Amino acid sequence: MHTVWKGSISFGLVNIPVKLHTATENKDIKLRQLHKECHTPINYQKVCSGCDQEVKNEDIVKAYEYAKNKFVVLDDEDLEQLKKENEDKAVEIIDFVKLEEIDPIYFEKSYFMAPDTGGGKAYSLLKKALEESGKIGVAKIIIRSKEQLAVVRVYNETLIMETIHFPDEVRSSKDVPNVPEDAKIVQKELDTALLLIDQLTTEFDPDKYTDDYRTALMELIEQKKTGKKTVTATERKQPTTSANVTELMAALQASVDKTKKKKPAPKKRAAPSKAKKNA
Repeated sequence: MHTVWKGSISFGLVNIPVKLHTATENKDIKLRQLHKECHTPINYQKVCSGCDQEVKNEDIVKAYEYAKNKFVVLDDEDLEQLKKENEDKAVEIIDFVKLEEIDPIYFEKSYFMAPDTGGGKAYSLLKKALEESGKIGVAKIIIRSKEQLAVVRVYNETLIMETIHFPDEVRSSKDVPNVPEDAKIVQKELDTALLLIDQLTTEFDPDKYTDDYRTALMELIEQKKTGKKTVTATERKQPTTSANVTELMAALQASVDKTKKKKPAPKKRAAPSKAKKNA
């Protein structure tokens, strides 16, 4: 597994060197956009909206827009220093809470935690303590230049860290439109709904759920590949030196030919008369 973060996490005086590995992966099928005429992939350019010119990465700076079209420019050096100051700190578990006290809306991304060199025993100690207590740890960590609130818990004999949203990142449910306040529910309807829920109640088995759309899309792609219903992108023509020379010679020859046509033919000299010749 690829390491996405390396550092240490502590609780009390116990310090654990750890590595984080992404626990989930995006299985979405990525579709490319092609030009309909020649089936060549479409490229996107970064263009300045002010001068309408293509901009290279080295000519781009980061900024915060604090008002309409008013920015505070942030230098890469400032951001790197700020990032280093926070990443160099050990991640400390600041609280222990019960998992059921955190609503699932707060959870964002999961990372497997692996002990780094020399951290095996402390890693096992924290895992055992969390199992015995039935609690999870709450900590702060910086990943990819963003400070994250996170929880540490046990998952299948492994420690896992899950980043969670800060409270101000979760929108208020009061802002959801068209939510009925006091809908009158008939008891018979409620009893029927409860009966249906009871009949569909089972133990959660994640393996029984599959992405049917992704499966169908892959089957369609394979069918088209087997049926030879594929297209090949048109190769971009690169001008070569010989081609340029040929074009230059053709242009020169055309110029010469054009000049010949415009140039008047030389006048023929008149033959001398016999009388003048015998004189």
